[in-house]
Amino acid sequence: MCELCGRSPVETTVHHLTPREEGGSHGQTADLCRTCHKQIHALYTNKELAVRLNTVEMLRQDEKISKYIKWIRKQPAETLLRVRKSNERKHRR
Repeated sequence: MCELCGRSPVETTVHHLTPREEGGSHGQTADLCRTCHKQIHALYTNKELAVRLNTVEMLRQDEKISKYIKWIRKQPAETLLRVRKSNERKHRR
């Protein structure tokens, strides 16, 4: 089961709540479906994830991902979706 969207049965991947490049190699992790994992990294920089979105609950409460979660919960668990980087994220360096 995906810890972010709650869909199951889904194949999960390990998401480091504090990204490894920001010092989270040995920190807390969450099991997320591939689609949720990709969506998180398409919307947020690793710095943002480390500083303000480093728990599943904080992610759920963020406006950008909460809209996505509401939508993805209605999708069949076996559905793999294409994820694109947000325009806002594309223009950041």
